[in-house]
Amino acid sequence: MLHTLAILLLFQCLGEGVAFVFRLPVPGPVIGMLLLFATLLLKPRLHALVEPGATELLRHLSLLFVPAGAGVVAVGASIGGQWPALLGALAGGTLVTLALTAAVLRALTRGKAPDA
Repeated sequence: MLHTLAILLLFQCLGEGVAFVFRLPVPGPVIGMLLLFATLLLKPRLHALVEPGATELLRHLSLLFVPAGAGVVAVGASIGGQWPALLGALAGGTLVTLALTAAVLRALTRGKAPDA
């Protein structure tokens, strides 16, 4: 598990460094994830080292949402008058995500016969 965490943190730091040096508008962790993906494609042996720890982290993914939820509760009073805008943004973002997902699915399955 420690090897996995070290590898994941290494790639996150690499991504942060790349984003900082090249002043990219993409978050460092996203760049780090893409670097990790490329490395896993080029060095399949790394997959066996990372997979068990990553699977264990994914099993407990819901725990990572606790700090975000506590933050929302902590600043709830300061954003009191902005709830309509926040709910509108949340609903709009959800609808856009659903529409784009449906469009991508339709484009990827075009011409394929459905399974019976």
